[in-house]
Amino acid sequence: MPAGQPTKYKPEYVEQAFKLCLLGATDNDLAKFFDVDVSTISNWKSSHSEFLEAIKSGKDEADANVAKSLYQRALGYSHPDLDLRVANGEIVETPIIKHYPPETTAAIFWLKNRQREKWRDKVEQELSGDVGLTVQIVRLGDGE
Repeated sequence: MPAGQPTKYKPEYVEQAFKLCLLGATDNDLAKFFDVDVSTISNWKSSHSEFLEAIKSGKDEADANVAKSLYQRALGYSHPDLDLRVANGEIVETPIIKHYPPETTAAIFWLKNRQREKWRDKVEQELSGDVGLTVQIVRLGDGE
């Protein structure tokens, strides 16, 4: 290692970076968490392959989870749940199935990003026919 300030990098940063990225952390967020400059995060990614892989894996998994949730919202989904109520002073648990209808906004967002050419907002205007143009020359005289 070249002479200079010793690195603040520690092996336990690998797991921490992975978990932070699962929560949506960016490189700027990691820099703040580890109390370093964002350029240091870049250096650590270059010199510690396990750190880079942890960040990539965390970000990829987080993105996949969000994509899955968006997809479920677009299609609608159901899941088991419990209804909790108090009856005669006792807690009563009743298994239920919760249903969520498809969400139009999620479907539009998904399609606009996945099939951009088919679903993007575009306005095409076609002009046809003759365009008549009239030019009028007006001369202004003295005192008129």
